[in-house]
Amino acid sequence: MDKRVAVRIGLVGAGWVTQYHLPAWAKVDGAEVVAICDPDPVALTARADGFGIAGRYSSFEAMLAGEKLDALDIATPRRFHADNVRMGAAAGLPMLCQKPLGVDLAEAEALVADVGNRVPLMVHENWRFRPYYRELRGWLEAGAVGDIVSIRLDFHSSGMIAGADGQRPALVRQPFFRTEQRLLVMEVLIHHLDTLRSLFGEFDLVSARLWRSNDEILGEDSAILGLRRRGDGVPLNVSGNLAVHGAAPAPSDQLWIFGSEGTVHLDGSVLRLFGPRPREVTFDPGVSYQAAYDGAIAHFVSALTRGQGFETSAVDNLETLRLVEAAYSVSGFKPAVTI
Repeated sequence: MDKRVAVRIGLVGAGWVTQYHLPAWAKVDGAEVVAICDPDPVALTARADGFGIAGRYSSFEAMLAGEKLDALDIATPRRFHADNVRMGAAAGLPMLCQKPLGVDLAEAEALVADVGNRVPLMVHENWRFRPYYRELRGWLEAGAVGDIVSIRLDFHSSGMIAGADGQRPALVRQPFFRTEQRLLVMEVLIHHLDTLRSLFGEFDLVSARLWRSNDEILGEDSAILGLRRRGDGVPLNVSGNLAVHGAAPAPSDQLWIFGSEGTVHLDGSVLRLFGPRPREVTFDPGVSYQAAYDGAIAHFVSALTRGQGFETSAVDNLETLRLVEAAYSVSGFKPAVTI
């Protein structure tokens, strides 16, 4: 079917995460990824061939020079985000940039101040767009649990425990985990902190303990975070641990919300409400994973074309990064020097 392209997208990066970005873009009417760039020719060709992208470039600079684009989707490793965003801003292009905006809070704050209001900038923080979290938001807005007493979130797996073959599943799936000096909180729990902010409001971090379970990684793979909600002090306890014996290799969210009128339990992709008006909704895990990308990218295009603000704006994302930065500062965690 002939599709009129109103928004021409340039994709920066052809790595692992783009296997989810590109199907999401294909579902957006009026937008098309017309060009992609990556210095790795194998990755570049695989993505471009797999999704029928005509414009193929070995560098971001070459893509900007060779294409007439309306917006950018930046999906490079985090160490390149600040430079990529500055280049996009210099070209006057609206951008969707994978989280986080910088390698730390200071870099992200400097970037946001530098870009200012020159171009629209949304952070691709998609966890909050997962269907079960969108459903939960509706429950909370309807007062299903009453006054919230406390909140707990566990994100546990055995992925960092070596199997009989000596391999750690988490490192097989994502080898770059080995060399990240800021691992679990910056790479994974950042999603949960952002989602919890979207559901419950702003929090302050009051305690943090980070550690690593093995010598094949530089950064932390376990974290215990204690937070308090601003205004009413509702406690939030977050436990992330990728080396839990007895847990599945692939982690899933376990969220408990204890309220005066009910209790909510998110058990992976099953959302349950206990109380006078119980209910249960089950979501398909694979569909929900892709749907998060679909939702974030659709939101970017919708807000951009209508001139509206982004739910995960750069300024909003700084609040999530402040919690992340506090976790490293409060815990005093020091990554290993070598592996």
